[in-house]
Amino acid sequence: MNHRFVLLAPALLTIAAAPQVAPVPAVTPVPLATPVPLPAPSPAPKPYATVGVTIVTSEGPIVLELERERAPITTANFLRYVDGKRFDGTTFYRAMKLGQAGLIQGGVRNATKLIYPPIAHEPTTRTGLTHDDGAISLGRAAPGSGRGDFFIMVGSVPTLDANPAATGDKLGYAVFGHVTSGMEIVRHILGEPTSPTAGPPAMKGQMLIAPIRILTARRVVAKRS
Repeated sequence: MNHRFVLLAPALLTIAAAPQVAPVPAVTPVPLATPVPLPAPSPAPKPYATVGVTIVTSEGPIVLELERERAPITTANFLRYVDGKRFDGTTFYRAMKLGQAGLIQGGVRNATKLIYPPIAHEPTTRTGLTHDDGAISLGRAAPGSGRGDFFIMVGSVPTLDANPAATGDKLGYAVFGHVTSGMEIVRHILGEPTSPTAGPPAMKGQMLIAPIRILTARRVVAKRS
């Protein structure tokens, strides 16, 4: 009995032995890619030089930022009227509605004693400006006849910009700044009643029955830090 038990034991041990495992092949490490540095951010574009002006009307103040770098001739002309106090006591006299957009016009109008000589025309193709919401632009008849009358846009009217592909007068009007505060006053003036008969033929239905007074127009004095 004991001998038979001894003979079976090796067989049991053989069955219980773990199978051999094939060796795992060596893996060659992949070198990491060298990181590519990100390009340096582009510097912020340099802001154009501007000058501030506040027009105080009987309805409230309108603050302007004028483009003394991009529209130097037209800005200098407007500042000449401001510094000479020639807008004081004038009016916004016209409100022209153009669908959802429109404009209000003001200035010295026909007051001969207030008018300076006309200036050279600065078309929007030269300045890069446009007749968008809040733009201030110089009134004129023929190009080069602009003096002391100006208009402020409500909404965008790009048809007032220079257009070399247009027929006739292609030079448009000279934008020289934007309203930075007081557009609610501009919109209020645009909504004022107009006369159906007053004014020259091209402005019939656009002349304000009660023009809005311009009390003063002054440069904005920068606050010292």
